[in-house]
Amino acid sequence: MTRHIEFVNLCNFRDVGGYAAKDGRTVRWRRLYRADSLGWLAGEDLAAFRALRVRSIIDLRHPYEVEKAGRAPETEGQLYQNLPIEGRPWDVAAFSEELGVARYLADRYLEVTEDGVGNLKTALETIARADNAPVVVHCAAGKDRTGVLTALVLSLAGVGEDDIVADYALTGLATERFVADWTRRHPDAALWPGFGLAPAEAMRLFLTDLAARHGSVERYVTHVVGLAPDAVSELRGHLLTDQMQEG
Repeated sequence: MTRHIEFVNLCNFRDVGGYAAKDGRTVRWRRLYRADSLGWLAGEDLAAFRALRVRSIIDLRHPYEVEKAGRAPETEGQLYQNLPIEGRPWDVAAFSEELGVARYLADRYLEVTEDGVGNLKTALETIARADNAPVVVHCAAGKDRTGVLTALVLSLAGVGEDDIVADYALTGLATERFVADWTRRHPDAALWPGFGLAPAEAMRLFLTDLAARHGSVERYVTHVVGLAPDAVSELRGHLLTDQMQEG
């Protein structure tokens, strides 16, 4: 199976399938995708996207981002939800070389788990329902907000921390192109030193700190976010399959 799906105008569209879960099953392919902004879909990109037969789109951007950059063109019968999960704006002035990019990013991700509880619950409930799949989760770069939600889903599915961290870090393969595209579209923007970066250590710090705060990632999702046990079971039931059944 192909994890990276190539588009002309998108930099970071990936299938989240194929990862092993702790119970011996694997995450099914073609059920959950993660991406950068679908607002850039057009022409042959749009045809390629529609060929994936996506049923649900979860857009984690702020409404003003959607208004400025656009959303995925509407497809009949497709569920679209704009569920911003980022509360407070990033204070990039607080970044220091001593702090490091990974620590700075991990702290921002922890803020999302505090500020975005309501919409994280809705997003997870959407992903948990088998009849909503395939689902695409996206934000602007497909890195930070998308990375947090994808990490929660994979953790619930029983995927090991090393694979969750590795999945997050794959965004690094798109960084150069994403930064170039962003700079072209925003020629006057000042970029902080960590812009576009996805160091593996950022996700590892985030997962470690989230578990330390709440006992485990699953306990955070069930006790703080409030995802029902039945939803967790349904999520695992349709996202996971026996490895021997994968085609």
